[in-house]
Amino acid sequence: MNFGIILSQNVTPVFKYIVWVLGKIMEGIFFVLDKVGIPNIGLSIIFFTIIVNLCMLPLTYKQQKFSKLSQKMQPEIKAIQKKYEGKKDQDSQMAMSNEMQEVYGKYGVSPTGSCLYLLIQMPILFALYRVIYQMPGYVAKIKLAFTGSGLIDGIASDPEAIELVKSFKNSGMFAKQWENAKFTVENTIIDCLNRASSTDWDSLKAFGDGKFANAANSTLELFTKYNNFLGLNIGDTPWYTMKTGFTTGHIWMGIGALLIPILAGVTQWINVKLSPQQPQSDDAGNQMAASMKTMNYIMPLMSVWFCFTLPAGMGLYWIAGAVVRGFIMVILNKKIDKMDYEKLIASNAKKNAKKIAKRKATQEKLNAYASMNTRNISGNSNNSSKNNSSNKSSNTTSSYVRRNSDIAKKAGNVSDKESPKSSGSSGGSMMAKANAVKNFNEKNNK
Repeated sequence: MNFGIILSQNVTPVFKYIVWVLGKIMEGIFFVLDKVGIPNIGLSIIFFTIIVNLCMLPLTYKQQKFSKLSQKMQPEIKAIQKKYEGKKDQDSQMAMSNEMQEVYGKYGVSPTGSCLYLLIQMPILFALYRVIYQMPGYVAKIKLAFTGSGLIDGIASDPEAIELVKSFKNSGMFAKQWENAKFTVENTIIDCLNRASSTDWDSLKAFGDGKFANAANSTLELFTKYNNFLGLNIGDTPWYTMKTGFTTGHIWMGIGALLIPILAGVTQWINVKLSPQQPQSDDAGNQMAASMKTMNYIMPLMSVWFCFTLPAGMGLYWIAGAVVRGFIMVILNKKIDKMDYEKLIASNAKKNAKKIAKRKATQEKLNAYASMNTRNISGNSNNSSKNNSSNKSSNTTSSYVRRNSDIAKKAGNVSDKESPKSSGSSGGSMMAKANAVKNFNEKNNK
């Protein structure tokens, strides 16, 4: 499937499939709300957040249980660290590591377990953000609000209108899409209009003596209907809505916009308090804990700032997500606190003992194979040495025979030339050859 030609959909390898699945969930939610007569982006975000967090419940449960068990085993970890305090030699460090691994195994947790759960959750959280931030790319009904009036085709056929859209305040984030073949001009225009402010829409209505006014009004009316949540346009930033509300006398609208970033910060802070804190056991860990404590206060404040400057829909998503996670953590904490930890630890210890026995048996087999291979190599080496000695002796004997044969030939040649042939024997007889060798040796030894 080509994700690039569909409005705003993510094109990052692997990650795009996660976003696509979540986008389908969002489209299904909006479809159901539309069928019951309340097609609303704000409600879609709330239901979407609930469904996705429920789908992530198994991971959340494992992470909560990991944190609780980590707190339970911390005294044993501290005792081991105190036992080897000041011992920096390799043997002591290895012994300490082995003892700590036994404790982790007994409690059924991993030193990197918490990070693993976060690594699994992070792509999903980023995908959630992407779907909500680019809603028209994943919900066909919302995209139709832009294309149904003919506004997009009109802008796409007018170069000056395109330049106007490019000049909108939030259009800079889509600058690369204009030259990227993966994105059509029409889809990029919708991206820009989806992030356009009320001021941007007013400039579009006034463009070309109002040539787009009717289409823009029709699109904006329908889009505003989808974006209206408790009297607020969640497509605008709370900061913009506050300024507009207070300057036009709509005080309640300004107060409602102000509540979004405040609630985002408060709910994030409550989430931090509900989350089990990972205990630390050494000086470096204490420093890390202090840093984490600082971050726990900074992150809610950052949430407040971001929700002031981003569209209110993102603030609604953060609030809904924090509230849902808060309820889930309260329920899970009660469930986990009621667990029989002694029974759980005993079960984990038994499982860990089986794993250790299995690893030991595997290691013993590997050692046996290694020893067998070593003997085979040693035997082959000895056989090779014997063969080499035998070959050397054989080569020496062959060389000696060849040498005597050469001597015999040379002696025969000399004898033929220097000695008269005996009338009683043939020059090629064995006696003649023996005499020739004897005469040759006596001559060379002089």
